[in-house]
Amino acid sequence: MTTSSSERGVSLGMPELPAPAYPDDVRARLETDAREVIARYPDSRSALLPLLHLVQSEEGHVTRTGMRFCADMLGLTTAEVTAVATFYTMYRRRPSGDYQVGVCTNTLCAVMGGDAIFEELQEHLGVGNGETTDDGKVTLEHIECNAACDFAPVVMVNWEFFDNQTPGSAKRLVDDLRAGRPVTPTRGAPICTFKETARVLAGFPDERDGAVESGGSAGHASLVGLKLAKGEAAPARVVHPRGEAARTETPHDPSPTEHLSSHDAPQDTSASDPAHPAGPAAEEGE
Repeated sequence: MTTSSSERGVSLGMPELPAPAYPDDVRARLETDAREVIARYPDSRSALLPLLHLVQSEEGHVTRTGMRFCADMLGLTTAEVTAVATFYTMYRRRPSGDYQVGVCTNTLCAVMGGDAIFEELQEHLGVGNGETTDDGKVTLEHIECNAACDFAPVVMVNWEFFDNQTPGSAKRLVDDLRAGRPVTPTRGAPICTFKETARVLAGFPDERDGAVESGGSAGHASLVGLKLAKGEAAPARVVHPRGEAARTETPHDPSPTEHLSSHDAPQDTSASDPAHPAGPAAEEGE
C-alpha cells in the first residue's frame, strides 16, 4: 500500500520562479562598477566577494536578484554564488537596518559584561537577535568575536569599534543612532549607513570629507602589548591575586610602560559616555 504526498504531509508546490532582474538603469550602473571590480583580478571569479558587497550596497542585503547579477557578471551558476553568500555572515540575506549593531558575546566580552549589554539592548529596542527595529534603523545581533579583547566588552556599529561599553552607554548609543544624532566610534572612521559601508567594502573609496584621515589605528592597550613583544618596553608589573603577595610590595604608581590588565581592574568607561570618556586612540609607535 502506498501513500500520497499529501497524506505524508509533503507539499510539492511549484518551483521557485527565476529572480527578477534589476531595472535597466540600476543594472547599467552596477555593471559599470562591477567591471571596475572584476578588472582588479586575474581570475574573474575571485571578484565574487566584493561583488556581493556591491549588490548589498544597493538594497541593504543580498537578494536573489543580486546573486543572479553576480552570477551573470562572473559566468557562475546561481548555486555557486548562493553557496558563498550563505556561508559568510557579513552578507545579509534579508532586509536589515541602517545600522548593524553587533554585541560581542564571546568568552571574554561576555564575562566583562557583553551578555548583560546584549540582554538589555534586546529589551530596550524590543527586538531579538538578528531582528530590526520598527523604524528600520537598527538591527541587533550577537557576534562571536570583534577581535578587540583588550577593550572588552566591545560593540560594533557597521564594523566600527565602540570599546569598553556598559549597558547604559550601549543604550545611549542606539538611541543616538535612531535619533540621527552624530555618533563617533572609539577608533576608526565616522559612522555611515550599512549600504555605504558595503560599498566601501566592495573596494570603492570613501568619499566623505575626512573619513580616510580619521581611520585610526590600534588602541593604546594593543600597542603596549606590541611594544612588549618587541622588547621596546619594560616587562609589565605582575598583579598578584587579591590577599596574597601584594601586601608585601611597596605601593607605587605604574609607569607609562606598565599595563594593568582590564581583567584585573575592570572600568566602567565608554567612548559614548560623556561622563566617562575612553580617551583618544594612539597611533602605532606613539
